[in-house]
Amino acid sequence: MCGICGIATPDLRQPVDAALLRCMNTRIVHRGPDSDGFYTDDGLGMAMRRLAIIDVRGGDQPIANENGQVLVTFNGEIFNFQELRRELEQYGHRFATSSDTEVIVHAYEQWGDDALLRFNGMFAFALWDRQKRRLMLARDRMGKKPLYWWYDPVHGLLWGSEAKCILAAPWVERCIEPLALHHYLTLQYTPDPLTMFRGIVQLPAAHKLVFEAGAAPKIERWRQLDFEPKLCLSDGEAIEQARVLLREAVARRLIAEVPLGAFLSGGIDSSIIVALMAEQMTAPVKTFSIGFDEPRFSETRYARAVARHYATDHHEFIFRPDDLTATIEAVIDACDEPLADPAALPLFELSRQARQHVTVALCGDGGDETLAGYQRYALDELLRPYAALPAWITQRAVPTAVRWLPDPAWIPEDRSPITGLKRLAQWSAVTPRASLVRWGSYFSHADKLALYTDHWRDMLAPIDTAEVLGAAYDSAHAKSHLDRTLFADHVTYLAGDLLPKTDRMSMAHAVEVRAPLLDDWWIEWTARLPERFKVRGAQTKWLLRRAFGDKLPPDIAARGKQGFSVPVGQWLRRELRAWAHERLLENPALREWFRPEAVAQLLKEHDHGRINHGKRLWALLLFGVWMERYTTNNTQHAL
Repeated sequence: MCGICGIATPDLRQPVDAALLRCMNTRIVHRGPDSDGFYTDDGLGMAMRRLAIIDVRGGDQPIANENGQVLVTFNGEIFNFQELRRELEQYGHRFATSSDTEVIVHAYEQWGDDALLRFNGMFAFALWDRQKRRLMLARDRMGKKPLYWWYDPVHGLLWGSEAKCILAAPWVERCIEPLALHHYLTLQYTPDPLTMFRGIVQLPAAHKLVFEAGAAPKIERWRQLDFEPKLCLSDGEAIEQARVLLREAVARRLIAEVPLGAFLSGGIDSSIIVALMAEQMTAPVKTFSIGFDEPRFSETRYARAVARHYATDHHEFIFRPDDLTATIEAVIDACDEPLADPAALPLFELSRQARQHVTVALCGDGGDETLAGYQRYALDELLRPYAALPAWITQRAVPTAVRWLPDPAWIPEDRSPITGLKRLAQWSAVTPRASLVRWGSYFSHADKLALYTDHWRDMLAPIDTAEVLGAAYDSAHAKSHLDRTLFADHVTYLAGDLLPKTDRMSMAHAVEVRAPLLDDWWIEWTARLPERFKVRGAQTKWLLRRAFGDKLPPDIAARGKQGFSVPVGQWLRRELRAWAHERLLENPALREWFRPEAVAQLLKEHDHGRINHGKRLWALLLFGVWMERYTTNNTQHAL
């Protein structure tokens, strides 16, 4: 695991600014504290920071092929590198190291860009073909490892694992991208390829960027997940194959020359991963969990039960709001842009604590998006009869009635049936192609228009964030509503929120996190499973429970899906109240975007306990703090 960055001049001939390249690389030292590496050629400079995990002594980068004509800087892991190495050696390739990184250059020599299709891993890399004078940047299929870029025809191309690399260039403006803000308020993250900085772009998952002299960068998708044709399997066959595939996925992620453990939340996904690790490791698994003093929000008891069941070396931490403001600012600095998922805070602290014991941690990310774990997947189907009712019932009568229900003020919102009823109005009003917006948005489209100043209301009113998800839904290589929704969640929510959150919070402390449930071969297999293996009636994640439920304590196996809830509503009424009021009401830059009276009304209703606006205020607060820390010329923007 590493961090990478680089510069390419427009004609790939002009000298590269070596001082700037070093400055860019220094900004990501947290991603790779063990060593650094640089390479410069006419018109090109590549750099990296290394977190040494495989071939600790011999794997420094950049790494080249036998004649030095192909070079790579690489962030991530190629989990099937041993199989690929054996195959490439049979073709006559000679390896100088034992690292997984070297497989990339030889695979490119052998198969060209199609080498990407052979990698099972998490990666973002820059590959320079000296003979062709051709640069390729590429990201893994799911977007587990990040890659940002910036280009103009005068200065050329900049890229980096984090936006802070690109912001090191003095000519890159720190101006807000209005579309990014508009979508962020609904989704809690910025969907790719946008970032909150105008001109800085995310390379989407499963895409490559090719840059050659005299031409603008070319972006191309190199892999599309196929949900068809469906596999013909009995229940027993699917259960057996699931056990084999996931066990192998875990085994591939146990390869490391440094201490290794697991993040254990107590949910079914991370608990299964720990169970499979315990079966394959000789020493007790090192497990790490974090909770809160507030019992309604803490799930450490479930993690403790799994840890006891497998006699793990368990470490439990409590996230206390002693210095919340400093943690919030540290999280924003780790992300370079606002990420309003409150779970980032405890994950940041969990990673900091875990780094004292391990360098690599396995996690349960991806189980919900591959095998349909969210309750909304079942509800979308169960509510079909409701959707067929006349519009005057679903869009007028019911919304009016549920508006009078008391708000689930200070309990985890996602665990309250009242929340579900209140979202029926939104569910009816939003396209079925945008399941996440139907069930879980922070600000609805109407909410945002009521919040914006007149200028931004008029400019952004025609742009519905639900269509971001809708476009992903439409592009899926799938037939059913469920499969299309799963694909949309893969390329939006998973790639835009969950995976960046895991990467930034863990890599801020030089911890590499690996997700067996996002193994490439597991993903391709689960995509082609018939729906009955994912959702049966109201039961979500059916196959995972049937295949692995016997490995878990009964209470864990029987648990329904519960998100990692964070008591932001309480914090905003207590520990953060004064600080949040100051940031939201006295920041003049916010007034350009949002009507002060609308923000004040949200705070008033929240403070008085009338409505729990915790998540909405959290999104506004993080945006405001980010503006203070990152932007200059806040009035410059473009639409």
